[in-house]
Amino acid sequence: MYRPRAYAIDDVSVLHEVMRERGFATIAAVVAGQLQFAYAPMVVDAAPAPRGGLRFHLARQNPLAELNDIEVRLSFLCTDAYVSPDWYETRSSVPTWNYIAVEGTGRARLLDSAELRELLADLSALHEEKLRPKTPWTLDKLSEGRLAMLLNGIRGFAVTLETLEGKFKLTQGKSPADIAGVIAGLEARGDAASLAVARAMKENWIAVVPASTGSA
Repeated sequence: MYRPRAYAIDDVSVLHEVMRERGFATIAAVVAGQLQFAYAPMVVDAAPAPRGGLRFHLARQNPLAELNDIEVRLSFLCTDAYVSPDWYETRSSVPTWNYIAVEGTGRARLLDSAELRELLADLSALHEEKLRPKTPWTLDKLSEGRLAMLLNGIRGFAVTLETLEGKFKLTQGKSPADIAGVIAGLEARGDAASLAVARAMKENWIAVVPASTGSA
């Protein structure tokens, strides 16, 4: 990922936080000489150190279900929004795009049946918790026969992250007035993505990124 210094984030705890919040990634790998992509929900694990790992599953028929012992790249586009030059106090600006992205690489390992079942339990627990006060759905609501059939139709993988890097492009290098104008413009726009970018700009992300200019 192209990362001007102003936008580069390498703090593993910060990157894990935004990956968990997004929860969904693009998977890319070369299989049988062809670049393939897939998309899957992710469990983000703090271990193993120093960068942690990811777990996910794919349909058995997916070309990327042959990932065992193959290097993969995983991309989380966490939030993004258009920025109008009219929101800046400084004139002669141009349109741009703010976004938060995280990428990692590692070698995939095929999960055994017990690990795959644990992955499904962890995934459902993670997202069902966000739906409370609804009583969380669990694998126990499936018959063993039904669960066995579902498990047979998918393959699970664990990736120990060998690289992990973030790019947080959030109007760094602009004046406080320009930053405030972008936040106000995003909030006035009001859609979920714009509000998420505005929230990231207002909270702790700007504080951990050095002020400097850079390109997308």
